[in-house]
Amino acid sequence: MSFVNNSNREEEYSSNDRSYGFQLESEIKAQDEPTESHQGMRYIADTRRQSIKPTCCDSVDIRSSIRKNGYLPIENYGIIGNLRTVALCGTDGSIDFYCYPKFDSPSIFCRLLDKNKGGHFIIEPTSYNSHRQQYLPSSNILVTRFLSDEGVTQITDYMHIPTQQQRQVTKPLLPWIIRTVRVIRGSVDFNMECCPAFNYALDSHTTKILPESLSENQQERREHLKMYPEEDTPYVPGHKKAVFKSKSLSMDLRYILKYGEFDCPLIEISIDKDYEKVGLKGPGIRGRFRLKESQEVSFIFRQEPESYMQDTSAKHWKNLAVHDPPLSISLMEALFRQTALFWQNWTEACTYKGRWREAVIRSALTLKLLTYEPTGAVVASPTFGIPESIGGTRNWDYRYVWVRDASFTVYAFMRIGFTKEAEKYMQFIESRCNDLNEDGSLNIMYSIDGVKELNEYELDHLEGYRCSSPVRIGNGAYNHLQLDIYGELLDSVYFYNKHGTPISYDMWCSVRKLVNYVCDHYHEPDMSIWEVRGTKRQFTYSLIMCWVAVDRGLRLAEKRVFPCQDRNRWMETRDTIYELIQTKCYNKESKFFTQCIEHPNALDASTLIMSLVFFISPTDPRLISTIERMLLPPEKGGLVVNDLVFRYNYLTTDDGVGGLEGAFSMCTFWLVEALARAGKYDKKLLRRAVVMFEKMLSYSNHVGLFSEEVARSGELLGNFPQAFTHISFVSAAYNLDRVLSGL
Repeated sequence: MSFVNNSNREEEYSSNDRSYGFQLESEIKAQDEPTESHQGMRYIADTRRQSIKPTCCDSVDIRSSIRKNGYLPIENYGIIGNLRTVALCGTDGSIDFYCYPKFDSPSIFCRLLDKNKGGHFIIEPTSYNSHRQQYLPSSNILVTRFLSDEGVTQITDYMHIPTQQQRQVTKPLLPWIIRTVRVIRGSVDFNMECCPAFNYALDSHTTKILPESLSENQQERREHLKMYPEEDTPYVPGHKKAVFKSKSLSMDLRYILKYGEFDCPLIEISIDKDYEKVGLKGPGIRGRFRLKESQEVSFIFRQEPESYMQDTSAKHWKNLAVHDPPLSISLMEALFRQTALFWQNWTEACTYKGRWREAVIRSALTLKLLTYEPTGAVVASPTFGIPESIGGTRNWDYRYVWVRDASFTVYAFMRIGFTKEAEKYMQFIESRCNDLNEDGSLNIMYSIDGVKELNEYELDHLEGYRCSSPVRIGNGAYNHLQLDIYGELLDSVYFYNKHGTPISYDMWCSVRKLVNYVCDHYHEPDMSIWEVRGTKRQFTYSLIMCWVAVDRGLRLAEKRVFPCQDRNRWMETRDTIYELIQTKCYNKESKFFTQCIEHPNALDASTLIMSLVFFISPTDPRLISTIERMLLPPEKGGLVVNDLVFRYNYLTTDDGVGGLEGAFSMCTFWLVEALARAGKYDKKLLRRAVVMFEKMLSYSNHVGLFSEEVARSGELLGNFPQAFTHISFVSAAYNLDRVLSGL
């Protein structure tokens, strides 16, 4: 399918033009040039970038779902969640990552970061030839199929979410992981292992297998439930349950069988202490069972209700009945139905009808999964410690809320119709604005509950994904000076005021304080968007976003006629910043915008934000020449390899961290959007944007999830999935579609 009008295309190219719309002529010319240091370019002696220790894990074939050295490729995971936390489910039927009860809580399953100690929950056929994994349409219900000549089976994974119309008092959210195993054809043998590792695999636990007994009241309710038609299907709740108890948390594993016209299968579960020999802090359980065609078993992993309901009053028993209903077929079908309806109803609010709609909806569903519903916060990623380079040290905790994400998140949600999510997120941001630091500043990030201090420390006992250590939790960048956050924040306030709900006077007072803070501090060196851990600098990106902060403050004051005694000062500061960027942050000899004032030869993809925030015309010659330079490979002074964009030239830039990293997915989508905006006036740039966008789409995994980075090998890197990547994808798709549609 062609997205660009083909009429008179031949006339657009000269006889010497070899691009044919797939590359720019400047890229093709650069291919013929020898690889050598460009003018002003120097290769730094950064020993940290060469200090990657040899990984204890061999390279992984990302085309295979077979574990190599105990680890699946990062892209071989889907996610399920309940708007409080998520779990990562591998294509081999294993849940390898799960923090409970919230995103930033300690992990219970974390085999993703230590194959022996981390803990996991796997259900897998003993033999199969191939697998398929997908989401049910318009949902976050994950289905993994295993196929062989002897039989076909599927595992349906989800976390329960009640529909919005339900009475939450009597039908609340049940924070359960539900895994339903069903045989579609033939007869299939299964192995099941459940091996939790509490508190990041630090706490020991006991494991017991107890009889699953019912009180008289529960038995009466179960008999009553047989009034539902589905109760006529032969089924039996598991007669045993496994209980895992640590010093701070008690979880159990139960199951219910639906056996249809065949004899009831036997589920054999037993305690296995062999796991302790490889590093687990307590025993796990193993199970074996065989299911025939149409039979199914549902496993429920949850916190024991008794462990958080110690009251013995009548209210206690009522709460217990609500939160600990007896297992039945009608209950399991109701939970599935409620969850499916929740997601289907939610996706119906999407107003986006353009190209790539299916991928846009999947990104929206992913962003919704990364939303902490009680506060409206959106985490940067639900994981921690996944490396940006295999064997490297760039392993961060992203389970927090970056103020920087504010404008991009609000923009993405509102552009495709999810105004309620944007409104809830803005309420979270407004609460942070009402809790400024003593000097009038904001933190660059907060916990999902608004906590400011996010102390960072290392989990030395975990080996890290494929031996990439250290594994860090917390984030030491929380108290960094990153002046760009005020631009993103105020841009989101302005956009929401324009396309959502007009802001209040109290919010305007907070805006006024923040703009004045920017006017006082914009000239200070900071650590900017990439959160460098070396020397502070006057980064171009921070200066651009400081300009945005002041500009949006002025626009708000004018549009809403808010009182603004400092209007003249703001206008003067805005003009000063603009001139500073154009005179000090542009290399006239090399013709590109630089990373910072201090290093005029350093190129940085963050400068692509210029046209996206209307700092500069999308066709300004200075920006076009910057884009053309970026499109070159790093060895020739650029940032692009195989149409993937690096944040900065790792050959010439020291960010104070060291270690290699992959191409930044978000930056690739930023380049697409910058090309698309310029492509409105130059069809060659538009076609280049389409080519790059389509290539980048292929780097999502089999269920449409994007990671933070992509290695040169094509392997996904960094915390997964990454909200910023999905946000930038939605923005790029929306704006590219608009230009292609002539809007």
